[in-house]
Amino acid sequence: MFRRRRKEREDALDELAQHAGPDKTIEDADASEESEMLHQPTLSVGGGPRRYNLPPAPRPDGPWDISEMSDPVGGRVDLGGLFVPGVEGMELRVEVAGDAIVAATVVLQDSAVQLQAFAAPKTEGIWGEVRDEIAAGIIQQGGIIDEVEGPLGWELRAQVPVQLPDGTNGVQLVRFVGCDGPRWFLRGVISGQGAVQPQTAGLLEQIFRDTVVNRGDAPMAPRDPIVLKLPDDAQMMPEGVAQEQTGAPGKFSDGIDPMRRGPEITEVR
Repeated sequence: MFRRRRKEREDALDELAQHAGPDKTIEDADASEESEMLHQPTLSVGGGPRRYNLPPAPRPDGPWDISEMSDPVGGRVDLGGLFVPGVEGMELRVEVAGDAIVAATVVLQDSAVQLQAFAAPKTEGIWGEVRDEIAAGIIQQGGIIDEVEGPLGWELRAQVPVQLPDGTNGVQLVRFVGCDGPRWFLRGVISGQGAVQPQTAGLLEQIFRDTVVNRGDAPMAPRDPIVLKLPDDAQMMPEGVAQEQTGAPGKFSDGIDPMRRGPEITEVR
């Protein structure tokens, strides 16, 4: 099921009604809205159309742009394109595509959040469009998607088909969260217990909010990943060695890998 709430439409109708003139009814305003939507790019994955090309919403609680921070490094791990908050007991992993580091994963006990930043248009947000594309891909794989308004705004809660270690088929619960910023988009993928029981993911959600994005000034095409770097004093260790020294299990408690593991930074903050 791909569910859409009616709240966005009801709020839009209320706003249109407030701006309608004395000779306009709410029905007239609704018709005007429908006419305008015909000129917006839309995708109907599971129901009504969604408006795209909207400007990024305010971010009073983060995530932050580097221009908004007087000290982006304070209490954070400097990965170049991202400054990731450090919390006690966390394990930090990086994800590599070719020769480039493109994502960071914070692991806390049996939960994790993967952070990845992308370039985006200056005046248009892409999270609504990206949500539909993620949903379409998971549904095509036979998964289940639910779109809800969570603590971080609109998110996707997915049941993704996976193969379990014993060769049988199962599902992995994952939460996709996102935020549009000035010329960037930050995506978070919450897995493990934080996806199975979202009410336990408060610390992971706060890490997402406290992340600082440094897009840089170089020209980038929309959706290009913002490349990361290792901290200057980081020491990288292969997966097996890191697990042996930290005692961290290779799987979460539900027996499903949260995501493809990458090299791990040995320092645990």
